[in-house]
Amino acid sequence: MDARVIFNLGGWSAQRLERVEQALSDWVVADAPAGLGEAMRYAVLDGGKRLRPLLVLAASEAVDGNPRAALRAGCAVELIHAYSLVHDDMPCMDNDILRRGKPTVHVKFGQAQALLAGDALQALAFELLTPDGTDVPPAVQASLCRLLARAAGHAGMAGGQAIDLAAVGRALGESELREMHRRKTGALLQGSVMMGAACGSTDEAAQAALGRYGAAVGLAFQVVDDILDVTADSATLGKTAGKDAAQDKPTYVSLLGLERSRAFSRELLAQARQALAESGLADTLALQALAMMVVNRDN
Repeated sequence: MDARVIFNLGGWSAQRLERVEQALSDWVVADAPAGLGEAMRYAVLDGGKRLRPLLVLAASEAVDGNPRAALRAGCAVELIHAYSLVHDDMPCMDNDILRRGKPTVHVKFGQAQALLAGDALQALAFELLTPDGTDVPPAVQASLCRLLARAAGHAGMAGGQAIDLAAVGRALGESELREMHRRKTGALLQGSVMMGAACGSTDEAAQAALGRYGAAVGLAFQVVDDILDVTADSATLGKTAGKDAAQDKPTYVSLLGLERSRAFSRELLAQARQALAESGLADTLALQALAMMVVNRDN
């Protein structure tokens, strides 16, 4: 059944995004020293799809998770994502000047302030996951920190970025490209799903199914990103279009071609939906709809 027919993703998302945006605004403070807070807030607020927080919240709701823990987890993963974009855009890496439709952080604030803003956002993410009081039980705090660190570190996002930088101008096979994207983009998206699941209680079969769902969605996101890099313009994307080809980076489109890449994204969507069907969870409509949004998006 088509999740778009029976589930109002727009309405569901709007309610949750309002909470996420307010929490981010509250937690990313403006009064950090020497203008650092301004740079941090510029990097995080008023932009982005917030897909990662939505995946956290959808997975948490599917397992009847702790909503306070899920909100903190969703904001924490968004801070990690934001920090990674700040650093990736810098001249020493991708050297980009446009992000979310506005100048990148290093263009706006300078390279040193951008570096510090990214560092501070990364640290704040883990501070959010370890609050005082009883909102998030200590065992859940530890699990969330471990999942986020693993997704962001050498086995995930940072490792994938290292592969990406080393692969410029070099032909990669499909298995190598998949591994790069599994780490660089997929790990944090899959980690978002698993962090949401960690806010509740599931059996091993459901955990494994959610892991397969997250892996399929994570890879699909990057495949569609590669497609959009050659089919959309910068105004639509909110970032520089054609960047991958200009920098001679390996992508799914350069390897498989445009039509095969589009077909592959649909195959990954089918894998994600099959994983949810196998999860045994009663309500996965939000997760289904988010997977469809990832594959059908235009930016």
